[in-house]
Amino acid sequence: MRIAMLSPISWRTPPRHYGPWELITSLLTEALVAKGVDVTLFATADSETAGTLAAVVPAGYSEDRTLDAKVMEMLHVSHVFERAGEFDLIHNQADFVPLAFSRLVDVPQVTTIHGFSSERIVPVFKRYEDRVHYVAISDADRHADLKYAATIHHGIRLDEFPFDAAGSDDLLFFGRIHPDKGAADAIRVAQATGDRLLMAGIVQDEGYYAREVEPHIDGGQISFNGPLGGAARTRALGHAKALLHLIHFDEPFGLSVVEAMACGTPVIAYNRGSMPELIDHGVTGFLVETFDEALEAVQQVGEIDRAACRRAVEDRFSVETMADKYLELYKQILDGTLPG
Repeated sequence: MRIAMLSPISWRTPPRHYGPWELITSLLTEALVAKGVDVTLFATADSETAGTLAAVVPAGYSEDRTLDAKVMEMLHVSHVFERAGEFDLIHNQADFVPLAFSRLVDVPQVTTIHGFSSERIVPVFKRYEDRVHYVAISDADRHADLKYAATIHHGIRLDEFPFDAAGSDDLLFFGRIHPDKGAADAIRVAQATGDRLLMAGIVQDEGYYAREVEPHIDGGQISFNGPLGGAARTRALGHAKALLHLIHFDEPFGLSVVEAMACGTPVIAYNRGSMPELIDHGVTGFLVETFDEALEAVQQVGEIDRAACRRAVEDRFSVETMADKYLELYKQILDGTLPG
Protein backbone atom coordinates (compact mmCIF):
# COMPACT_ATOMS: atom_id res chain seq x y z
CA MET A 1 0.00 0.00 0.00
CA ARG A 2 1.46 3.33 -1.11
CA ILE A 3 0.10 6.32 0.80
CA ALA A 4 0.65 10.00 0.03
CA MET A 5 0.28 11.89 3.33
CA LEU A 6 -0.38 15.58 2.76
CA SER A 7 0.60 17.61 5.82
CA PRO A 8 -0.24 21.25 6.56
CA ILE A 9 2.69 23.60 6.08
CA SER A 10 2.10 26.30 8.67
CA TRP A 11 4.79 24.56 10.74
CA ARG A 12 7.38 21.85 10.29
CA THR A 13 6.22 18.23 10.53
CA PRO A 14 6.58 17.30 13.36
CA PRO A 15 6.38 20.77 14.90
CA ARG A 16 9.13 22.08 17.14
CA HIS A 17 6.56 23.24 19.72
CA TYR A 18 3.14 24.34 18.43
CA GLY A 19 1.40 22.80 15.41
CA PRO A 20 -1.32 20.28 16.37
CA TRP A 21 -2.30 19.32 12.80
CA GLU A 22 1.33 18.79 11.85
CA LEU A 23 1.87 16.78 15.01
CA ILE A 24 -1.00 14.39 14.29
CA THR A 25 0.13 14.04 10.68
CA SER A 26 3.60 13.09 11.90
CA LEU A 27 2.33 10.67 14.54
CA LEU A 28 0.15 8.85 12.02
CA THR A 29 2.84 8.82 9.34
CA GLU A 30 5.48 7.32 11.62
CA ALA A 31 3.06 4.75 13.07
CA LEU A 32 2.06 3.61 9.57
CA VAL A 33 5.69 3.36 8.49
CA ALA A 34 6.42 1.26 11.59
CA LYS A 35 3.64 -1.07 10.47
CA GLY A 36 5.33 -1.54 7.10
CA VAL A 37 3.22 0.88 5.06
CA ASP A 38 4.97 2.80 2.24
CA VAL A 39 4.23 6.43 3.16
CA THR A 40 5.45 9.52 1.34
CA LEU A 41 5.07 12.58 3.54
CA PHE A 42 4.39 15.78 1.62
CA ALA A 43 5.53 18.49 4.05
CA THR A 44 8.06 21.30 4.45
CA ALA A 45 11.66 20.57 3.43
CA ASP A 46 12.87 20.79 7.03
CA SER A 47 10.40 18.10 8.14
CA GLU A 48 11.53 14.76 9.54
CA THR A 49 10.12 11.30 8.81
CA ALA A 50 11.07 7.64 8.68
CA GLY A 51 9.08 7.51 5.45
CA THR A 52 9.91 9.32 2.22
CA LEU A 53 9.85 13.11 2.41
CA ALA A 54 8.55 15.07 -0.59
CA ALA A 55 8.88 18.85 -0.37
CA VAL A 56 8.70 21.94 -2.55
CA VAL A 57 8.24 24.38 0.33
CA PRO A 58 11.38 25.23 2.35
CA ALA A 59 9.80 25.86 5.76
CA GLY A 60 6.54 26.57 7.52
CA TYR A 61 5.07 29.92 6.59
CA SER A 62 4.31 30.61 10.27
CA GLU A 63 8.00 30.10 11.05
CA ASP A 64 9.47 31.94 8.05
CA ARG A 65 7.46 35.11 7.60
CA THR A 66 9.17 35.90 4.30
CA LEU A 67 7.10 33.12 2.71
CA ASP A 68 3.70 33.92 1.21
CA ALA A 69 1.24 31.45 2.73
CA LYS A 70 -1.08 31.27 -0.29
CA VAL A 71 1.77 30.77 -2.76
CA MET A 72 3.39 28.09 -0.62
CA GLU A 73 0.09 26.28 -0.15
CA MET A 74 -0.62 26.19 -3.89
CA LEU A 75 2.85 24.84 -4.66
CA HIS A 76 2.52 22.28 -1.88
CA VAL A 77 -0.94 20.97 -2.74
CA SER A 78 -0.35 20.84 -6.49
CA HIS A 79 2.82 18.81 -5.85
CA VAL A 80 0.96 15.83 -4.42
CA PHE A 81 -1.70 15.85 -7.13
CA GLU A 82 0.89 16.06 -9.89
CA ARG A 83 2.34 12.83 -8.48
CA ALA A 84 -1.01 11.19 -7.69
CA GLY A 85 -0.42 8.28 -10.07
CA GLU A 86 2.43 7.02 -7.86
CA PHE A 87 0.09 6.25 -4.96
CA ASP A 88 -2.80 3.99 -4.02
CA LEU A 89 -4.39 6.63 -1.80
CA ILE A 90 -3.95 10.29 -0.89
CA HIS A 91 -4.59 11.25 2.74
CA ASN A 92 -5.14 14.99 3.13
CA GLN A 93 -4.55 16.55 6.54
CA ALA A 94 -4.34 20.09 5.15
CA ASP A 95 -7.90 21.41 5.32
CA PHE A 96 -10.16 22.27 2.38
CA VAL A 97 -7.91 23.58 -0.41
CA PRO A 98 -6.85 20.08 -1.62
CA LEU A 99 -10.51 19.21 -2.13
CA ALA A 100 -10.61 21.48 -5.17
CA PHE A 101 -8.02 19.21 -6.84
CA SER A 102 -9.78 15.98 -5.95
CA ARG A 103 -11.68 15.42 -9.21
CA LEU A 104 -8.58 15.95 -11.32
CA VAL A 105 -7.15 12.53 -10.40
CA ASP A 106 -8.55 9.01 -10.06
CA VAL A 107 -6.73 8.07 -6.84
CA PRO A 108 -8.97 7.48 -3.78
CA GLN A 109 -8.72 10.19 -1.18
CA VAL A 110 -9.24 10.62 2.55
CA THR A 111 -9.50 13.97 4.30
CA THR A 112 -9.20 14.27 8.07
CA ILE A 113 -11.26 17.28 9.07
CA HIS A 114 -9.44 18.82 12.02
CA GLY A 115 -12.21 21.32 12.64
CA PHE A 116 -14.11 24.08 10.87
CA SER A 117 -12.60 27.54 11.09
CA SER A 118 -15.92 28.95 9.90
CA GLU A 119 -19.28 27.83 8.54
CA ARG A 120 -18.22 29.58 5.33
CA ILE A 121 -15.86 26.72 4.41
CA VAL A 122 -18.50 24.00 4.76
CA PRO A 123 -19.79 24.39 1.15
CA VAL A 124 -16.37 23.30 -0.12
CA PHE A 125 -16.56 20.09 1.90
CA LYS A 126 -20.15 19.56 0.76
CA ARG A 127 -19.25 19.95 -2.91
CA TYR A 128 -16.64 17.18 -2.78
CA GLU A 129 -18.19 14.72 -0.31
CA ASP A 130 -19.02 12.36 -3.20
CA ARG A 131 -15.33 12.24 -4.14
CA VAL A 132 -13.45 12.33 -0.82
CA HIS A 133 -13.89 10.15 2.28
CA TYR A 134 -14.14 12.40 5.34
CA VAL A 135 -12.89 11.48 8.81
CA ALA A 136 -14.07 13.35 11.90
CA ILE A 137 -11.69 13.60 14.86
CA SER A 138 -14.63 13.42 17.28
CA ASP A 139 -18.33 12.72 17.03
CA ALA A 140 -18.93 16.19 18.41
CA ASP A 141 -17.19 17.74 15.40
CA ARG A 142 -19.28 15.95 12.78
CA HIS A 143 -21.14 18.53 10.71
CA ALA A 144 -24.80 17.66 10.21
CA ASP A 145 -24.66 18.51 6.49
CA LEU A 146 -21.74 16.22 5.62
CA LYS A 147 -21.29 12.49 5.05
CA TYR A 148 -18.43 10.81 6.95
CA ALA A 149 -16.57 7.57 6.47
CA ALA A 150 -15.49 7.34 10.12
CA THR A 151 -14.72 9.07 13.41
CA ILE A 152 -11.14 8.41 14.47
CA HIS A 153 -9.82 10.00 17.64
CA HIS A 154 -6.25 11.24 17.77
CA GLY A 155 -3.60 9.08 19.40
CA ILE A 156 -0.30 9.85 21.11
CA ARG A 157 2.98 8.00 21.72
CA LEU A 158 2.57 6.84 25.28
CA ASP A 159 6.31 6.38 25.78
CA GLU A 160 6.78 10.11 25.27
CA PHE A 161 4.49 10.95 28.20
CA PRO A 162 5.88 9.38 31.39
CA PHE A 163 3.40 8.72 34.17
CA ASP A 164 3.75 10.99 37.20
CA ALA A 165 2.01 9.34 40.15
CA ALA A 166 2.40 12.33 42.46
CA GLY A 167 1.89 15.44 40.31
CA SER A 168 2.14 18.59 42.41
CA ASP A 169 -0.01 21.20 44.16
CA ASP A 170 0.01 23.47 41.09
CA LEU A 171 -2.60 23.96 38.38
CA LEU A 172 -1.74 24.04 34.69
CA PHE A 173 -3.02 25.92 31.66
CA PHE A 174 -1.61 24.49 28.43
CA GLY A 175 -2.76 25.93 25.13
CA ARG A 176 -3.02 28.91 22.84
CA ILE A 177 -3.36 32.27 24.55
CA HIS A 178 -6.66 33.06 22.89
CA PRO A 179 -10.20 33.73 24.19
CA ASP A 180 -11.34 30.33 22.86
CA LYS A 181 -8.99 28.48 25.18
CA GLY A 182 -10.05 30.13 28.43
CA ALA A 183 -6.73 31.40 29.74
CA ALA A 184 -8.46 34.18 31.67
CA ASP A 185 -10.79 31.67 33.33
CA ALA A 186 -7.81 29.58 34.40
CA ILE A 187 -6.23 32.64 36.02
CA ARG A 188 -9.47 33.48 37.84
CA VAL A 189 -9.72 29.92 39.16
CA ALA A 190 -6.18 30.01 40.52
CA GLN A 191 -6.74 33.39 42.13
CA ALA A 192 -9.97 32.19 43.75
CA THR A 193 -8.50 28.94 45.06
CA GLY A 194 -5.09 30.35 45.98
CA ASP A 195 -3.28 27.76 43.88
CA ARG A 196 -0.21 28.45 41.78
CA LEU A 197 -0.86 28.35 38.04
CA LEU A 198 1.70 27.51 35.36
CA MET A 199 0.70 28.74 31.90
CA ALA A 200 2.28 27.53 28.66
CA GLY A 201 1.48 28.10 24.99
CA ILE A 202 1.87 30.43 22.06
CA VAL A 203 0.35 33.92 22.21
CA GLN A 204 -2.16 33.86 19.36
CA ASP A 205 -4.14 36.94 20.35
CA GLU A 206 -1.83 39.74 21.46
CA GLY A 207 -4.67 42.02 22.57
CA TYR A 208 -6.24 39.32 24.72
CA TYR A 209 -2.85 38.51 26.23
CA ALA A 210 -2.23 42.18 27.05
CA ARG A 211 -5.68 42.66 28.61
CA GLU A 212 -6.49 39.37 30.31
CA VAL A 213 -3.24 37.53 30.96
CA GLU A 214 -0.14 39.70 31.21
CA PRO A 215 -1.38 41.95 34.07
CA HIS A 216 -1.72 38.86 36.28
CA ILE A 217 1.67 37.29 35.59
CA ASP A 218 3.79 37.77 38.68
CA GLY A 219 6.25 34.90 38.40
CA GLY A 220 4.88 33.59 41.66
CA GLN A 221 1.25 32.57 41.77
CA ILE A 222 0.79 33.05 38.02
CA SER A 223 3.72 32.25 35.72
CA PHE A 224 3.87 32.08 31.93
CA ASN A 225 6.52 30.01 30.17
CA GLY A 226 5.56 30.52 26.50
CA PRO A 227 5.48 27.52 24.17
CA LEU A 228 7.04 24.36 25.56
CA GLY A 229 8.43 21.41 23.64
CA GLY A 230 10.28 18.19 24.36
CA ALA A 231 11.02 17.28 27.96
CA ALA A 232 9.77 20.62 29.27
CA ARG A 233 6.38 19.93 27.72
CA THR A 234 5.94 16.50 29.27
CA ARG A 235 7.29 17.71 32.61
CA ALA A 236 4.68 20.48 32.71
CA LEU A 237 1.85 18.16 31.68
CA GLY A 238 2.70 15.56 34.31
CA HIS A 239 3.78 17.77 37.20
CA ALA A 240 0.41 19.34 37.93
CA LYS A 241 -2.56 18.83 40.21
CA ALA A 242 -4.94 19.36 37.29
CA LEU A 243 -5.09 20.77 33.79
CA LEU A 244 -7.60 23.62 33.50
CA HIS A 245 -9.23 23.38 30.07
CA LEU A 246 -12.00 25.94 30.42
CA ILE A 247 -12.68 26.35 26.73
CA HIS A 248 -15.08 28.87 25.21
CA PHE A 249 -15.69 27.03 21.94
CA ASP A 250 -16.71 23.56 20.82
CA GLU A 251 -13.24 22.11 20.56
CA PRO A 252 -12.96 19.35 17.93
CA PHE A 253 -10.54 17.26 20.00
CA GLY A 254 -8.08 18.70 22.54
CA LEU A 255 -4.70 17.01 22.27
CA SER A 256 -3.34 18.51 25.49
CA VAL A 257 -6.24 16.91 27.38
CA VAL A 258 -5.15 13.43 26.33
CA GLU A 259 -1.46 14.23 26.84
CA ALA A 260 -2.09 15.45 30.39
CA MET A 261 -4.16 12.38 31.26
CA ALA A 262 -1.42 10.14 29.85
CA CYS A 263 0.93 11.67 32.42
CA GLY A 264 -1.63 11.05 35.15
CA THR A 265 -2.93 14.61 35.38
CA PRO A 266 -6.74 14.90 35.61
CA VAL A 267 -8.51 17.54 33.54
CA ILE A 268 -11.16 20.06 34.52
CA ALA A 269 -13.00 21.22 31.40
CA TYR A 270 -16.17 22.99 30.40
CA ASN A 271 -18.63 20.38 29.15
CA ARG A 272 -18.72 21.24 25.46
CA GLY A 273 -17.36 20.07 22.12
CA SER A 274 -15.41 16.83 22.28
CA MET A 275 -14.71 16.99 26.01
CA PRO A 276 -17.29 14.30 26.98
CA GLU A 277 -15.60 11.94 24.50
CA LEU A 278 -12.21 12.46 26.13
CA ILE A 279 -12.92 12.89 29.85
CA ASP A 280 -14.76 10.37 32.02
CA HIS A 281 -16.47 12.58 34.58
CA GLY A 282 -15.32 11.74 38.08
CA VAL A 283 -12.80 9.20 36.79
CA THR A 284 -10.23 11.09 34.68
CA GLY A 285 -11.36 14.60 35.54
CA PHE A 286 -14.46 16.74 35.77
CA LEU A 287 -16.84 18.13 33.16
CA VAL A 288 -18.25 21.40 34.49
CA GLU A 289 -20.98 23.74 33.30
CA THR A 290 -20.02 26.92 35.15
CA PHE A 291 -17.07 28.75 36.61
CA ASP A 292 -18.30 28.00 40.14
CA GLU A 293 -18.40 24.29 39.29
CA ALA A 294 -14.79 24.59 38.10
CA LEU A 295 -13.84 25.97 41.52
CA GLU A 296 -15.57 23.03 43.20
CA ALA A 297 -13.80 20.59 40.88
CA VAL A 298 -10.40 21.95 41.93
CA GLN A 299 -11.27 21.09 45.52
CA GLN A 300 -12.34 17.57 44.49
CA VAL A 301 -9.51 16.77 42.09
CA GLY A 302 -7.56 14.93 44.78
CA GLU A 303 -10.22 12.21 44.60
CA ILE A 304 -9.14 11.29 41.06
CA ASP A 305 -6.87 8.25 40.70
CA ARG A 306 -3.99 9.42 38.51
CA ALA A 307 -3.35 5.83 37.40
CA ALA A 308 -6.92 5.70 36.03
CA CYS A 309 -6.11 8.71 33.85
CA ARG A 310 -3.13 6.88 32.39
CA ARG A 311 -5.12 3.68 31.81
CA ALA A 312 -7.85 5.56 29.94
CA VAL A 313 -5.33 6.90 27.44
CA GLU A 314 -3.63 3.52 27.08
CA ASP A 315 -6.99 1.94 26.29
CA ARG A 316 -8.37 4.56 23.90
CA PHE A 317 -5.87 7.14 22.69
CA SER A 318 -2.61 5.42 21.71
CA VAL A 319 -1.01 6.19 18.37
CA GLU A 320 -1.17 2.47 17.55
CA THR A 321 -4.96 2.49 17.96
CA MET A 322 -5.25 5.55 15.73
CA ALA A 323 -3.02 4.03 13.05
CA ASP A 324 -4.90 0.71 13.09
CA LYS A 325 -8.21 2.49 12.56
CA TYR A 326 -6.86 4.52 9.65
CA LEU A 327 -5.27 1.43 8.12
CA GLU A 328 -8.58 -0.42 8.30
CA LEU A 329 -10.30 2.54 6.64
CA TYR A 330 -7.71 2.61 3.84
CA LYS A 331 -8.20 -1.12 3.22
CA GLN A 332 -11.98 -0.78 3.11
CA ILE A 333 -11.73 2.06 0.59
CA LEU A 334 -9.28 0.22 -1.63
CA ASP A 335 -11.19 -3.08 -1.37
CA GLY A 336 -14.54 -1.42 -2.02
CA THR A 337 -15.93 -2.74 1.29
CA LEU A 338 -16.53 0.57 3.08
CA PRO A 339 -20.05 0.50 4.56
CA GLY A 340 -22.50 3.04 3.20
